[in-house]
Amino acid sequence: MIADHGYSERRACGLIGVDRSSFQYERKTGADAAVRLRLNELANERRRFGYRRLAIMLKREGVLMNLKKVYRLYREERLTVRKPKRTFAASEMGHKSPPRGRA
Repeated sequence: MIADHGYSERRACGLIGVDRSSFQYERKTGADAAVRLRLNELANERRRFGYRRLAIMLKREGVLMNLKKVYRLYREERLTVRKPKRTFAASEMGHKSPPRGRA
């Protein structure tokens, strides 16, 4: 619109009802690809670590990042703390527990 009709940026933004700062905004993208990859690697190595402990490990490796951003990346990558597998003792297999209330 600006180039086609010869309007100034201020005039064109006023006509369409957009703030000039919104018109000038350029989004930063792709800067987190390496961090995402390393976060996935650490999460696979340390399955019981949550985002806070992984953030500490990233910090030790020299990646300075806000905890909120680490949490956002953690969620976007759909990472979760994996619970340990439940094990049963051999003596408990096949035995019923006494009913509640009786001891």
